[in-house]
Amino acid sequence: MTFVVGLTGGIGCGKSSTSQFFSDLGIDVIDTDIIARQLTQPNGSAISLIQNTFGSSVITADGALDRNKMRDLVFANSESRHKLEQILHPLILKAVIRRIKQSQAPYVIVVIPLLFETNDYNHLIQHILVIDCDEQQQLLRTMERSNLSEQKVRSIMATQVTRETRIQKADDVILNNQDIEYLKAQILLLHHKYLALSKNEPAI
Repeated sequence: MTFVVGLTGGIGCGKSSTSQFFSDLGIDVIDTDIIARQLTQPNGSAISLIQNTFGSSVITADGALDRNKMRDLVFANSESRHKLEQILHPLILKAVIRRIKQSQAPYVIVVIPLLFETNDYNHLIQHILVIDCDEQQQLLRTMERSNLSEQKVRSIMATQVTRETRIQKADDVILNNQDIEYLKAQILLLHHKYLALSKNEPAI
């Protein structure tokens, strides 16, 4: 069976950079956010279900999900968020399982931002890597990257589990408060560890 590492972390902690570095090392990376975007692009598999549930106001003229409108809706209303998750999560999980089975890499990284908020992946993940950084870094990175207000970023962070919970549940943690070279070095160390674990060999 393929050795599967679940990669998670709070918004703005550096999951995308981390997954790219693993990919550069020849490891298959399956990103659930990318799958979600594929499902909600024009004529994506989830569009008709979303339109039937939420109406046409959250669908753009070209038939895609209006992500800004949906973001505002789900963060303002937990019931709406739950309904969206009921639509997307089973479709995403099905795609993840299919891609894991297709992988020929020694191990697979599955990027799951809400790994601890859902139990969907407990049966798939053998190891958990958390990318962490301090709260101020999260705020600044996310505001700069996504052009969101501090209030909106804080509202997103409030829907996620706490840093303490993530760290407590992790097998490995990278504290991503330093420069990109430090992050690369930490990932390379973990890469060798995961290669050993994938062979059921003790890591040196």
